[in-house]
Amino acid sequence: MSKTAKVLNALISGKELTSKQIAARYNVGNPGRVVHYLREQGYMINLNSRVDSKGRVTNKYSLA
Repeated sequence: MSKTAKVLNALISGKELTSKQIAARYNVGNPGRVVHYLREQGYMINLNSRVDSKGRVTNKYSLA
C-alpha cells in the first residue's frame, strides 16, 4: 500500500492529522504534496484550526 493510500485510509476512518503526524506516521517527506494530490483526485480535505487551553493553534487535516 502506498503512503498516499495510507494517509487517505486514515482520513476516511475519521482521523484528524497534522502535517507532522502525517510525516512521522506514514514516512511522508512532504505532507502538503500528499494532501494536494488527494485534493486533485477529488477528495474534499479540510484544514481545521484548533486552539488549546494555552492558546496554541494546531492545524489538522480531515476528510469532509
